[in-house]
Amino acid sequence: MNQLDALRQWTTVVADTGDFRQLAQFKPQDATTNPSLILKAVQKSDYRPLLDETIAQHKGKALDDVMDHLLVRFGTEILTHIPGRVSTEVDARLSFDTAATIARAERIVALYHEQGIDTGQRLLIKIASTWEGIQAARALEKKGIHCNLTLLFSFAQAVACGDAGVKLISPFVGRIYDWYKNSAGSGWDEAANAGANDPGVKSVRQIFDYYKKHGIATEVMGASFRNVGQITALAGSDLLTISPDLLAELAQSDAPIGQALDAAAAKKLDLPKVSFDEPAFRFALNEDAMATEKLAEGIRAFAADAIKLEKLIQAV
Repeated sequence: MNQLDALRQWTTVVADTGDFRQLAQFKPQDATTNPSLILKAVQKSDYRPLLDETIAQHKGKALDDVMDHLLVRFGTEILTHIPGRVSTEVDARLSFDTAATIARAERIVALYHEQGIDTGQRLLIKIASTWEGIQAARALEKKGIHCNLTLLFSFAQAVACGDAGVKLISPFVGRIYDWYKNSAGSGWDEAANAGANDPGVKSVRQIFDYYKKHGIATEVMGASFRNVGQITALAGSDLLTISPDLLAELAQSDAPIGQALDAAAAKKLDLPKVSFDEPAFRFALNEDAMATEKLAEGIRAFAADAIKLEKLIQAV
């Protein structure tokens, strides 16, 4: 049994890509996208016709409307290749506007409905884990619109998402690892910070254990991996979203792996229940330099790629 098949014993495998033609070989349950992945895909000759067709069909409409149609076009194509759900992201420039995030999410849902998609079962709306984003997700979940809270780097963000009844969170393992490695500089010891000791892995384990201990239904999906070791150290997480390159690496290896996260074991841990109102959330996030910096950096990066995608649309 290769590592990818072994992983499936404990964890739902999700593909992190806009390149839907790669999906068949890995047979993921779900797929996730973001503006950066869609931007990368439409610059390939295989996918350029989707961009051209979408623009032609919606010529004269507002740029943000055309953008959403393009995201939904990719999402709809992805759903023909997987049995589960696709995550489609709300514009990162709305990350601090609850009402605008809700409106944009509802428009994306409506576009999927027009394509005949059962959005309650097959769609997750991806939103940045700001306080405003989490409150938007709270309102959307009450309407039956399920959400994937992304750019999640801290325990406070995870607790707030659980309290809001969010369907799924995506803690960013690799970006947490990046921050600690860069901060340590020449003092970084790679071997000492690998596997279960990787700071990104430790963050996901803390969230997973807390959710399972307190019966929080929010699904934990580790994301943003830098290497296979981070993935295998989280075998047992509800889901893991993995890039095609790392999926291929897992499929080519038969090295043994075991279950690393265990919901039953987590229930026996002594973990007190906590909660955060808005001031406490903002202070906790502010106290976590890594989470504050990586959240801001992630929003800027996704916003920049959304702008690049818009410029590409305007140039056609």
